[in-house]
Amino acid sequence: MHIERLDLRNYRNYEKLSISFDDKINVIIGENAQGKTNLMEAIYVLAFTKSHRTSHEKELIQWDQEYAKIEGRVKKRNNSLPLEIVISSKGKKAKLNHLEQKRLSDYIGAINVVMFAPEDLTLVKGPPQIRRRFIDMELGQIQPTYIYHLGQYQRILKQRNNLLKQMQRRDKTDRTMLEVLSAQLIEHASIILEKRFIFLELLKKWASPIHHGISRGLEKLEIKYNATIEVSEAENKEKIDTIYTKKFQEIQEKEIERGTTLIGPHRDDLKFQVNDKDVQTYGSQGQQRTTALSLKLAEIELINNEVGEYPILLLDDVLSELDDYRQSHLLNTIQGKVQTFVSTTSVEGINHETLKKAELFRVSGGNIES
Repeated sequence: MHIERLDLRNYRNYEKLSISFDDKINVIIGENAQGKTNLMEAIYVLAFTKSHRTSHEKELIQWDQEYAKIEGRVKKRNNSLPLEIVISSKGKKAKLNHLEQKRLSDYIGAINVVMFAPEDLTLVKGPPQIRRRFIDMELGQIQPTYIYHLGQYQRILKQRNNLLKQMQRRDKTDRTMLEVLSAQLIEHASIILEKRFIFLELLKKWASPIHHGISRGLEKLEIKYNATIEVSEAENKEKIDTIYTKKFQEIQEKEIERGTTLIGPHRDDLKFQVNDKDVQTYGSQGQQRTTALSLKLAEIELINNEVGEYPILLLDDVLSELDDYRQSHLLNTIQGKVQTFVSTTSVEGINHETLKKAELFRVSGGNIES
């Protein structure tokens, strides 16, 4: 798949933009704060209906404007599909093939995007929420129902935490509602956990050999899911249900005392081992970066394997963060098969045949010239 055309209206520093892209490599060149990352972000929002940079969506709307609009035309196999996202103070609207989607989870997955930005290099050593977000965004693309269950889980979790805070302050003492919310939470938590386990097996299948190749055969990568309950990756939903129910009963007093939900997918994590050592704690910066790169390249192959087409790749100011060897490995892997957008302040120092064949766009003050 590839984006044929992108139209922006009142999006960040772009008042109006219409641009067509090459189906292979597109390089966006410009100084900082000119709009490079805004363009990459717009493609990301077109795919996920949300930004990777901010949770405050009003920031996406140009100053003094009432709305922002992103329109894209995406080529998938033999079809050309129009997509549209409108963001305003009233919320978001997503259209797929000119039809407004009642739920955003019905829209996500229409276009598959993998982003690799400097912050993704902290995927390994950063806080757990970065790794949970990584799982959620990628799994949601190939299984849109996952987004639905995640949304329901987060809604119930918020209600449950509010109730636990009230019980902590002794504003409420009735435990019947707590049991009801626990049962509702478990229903979605078990589905989320089961789907994460399946996704992780697929990810391992691709990431381990990729890491082995990047490390020139010297390193073996293992990925483990670190859950807040004692559960194996082979368990089915019914078994996970039972384990969650028992654990919530055991820790009920502690949760009331703390005023918050202590177990569940919102507190889980991923662990990475290289040659049987915890790479988060003991790995070198090079090993941590190789692990992050392996995960991103694995995403590309995993999505292709699951949906039958390669996703669109966004490399936002990340090539300069990689050494020559990892740069080359990344660009050799995507060459000729993945539509790629590269944002950079300069192509100097990136000596690769792939970029010599790229279409160049220069950004300045929200204007683009090719």
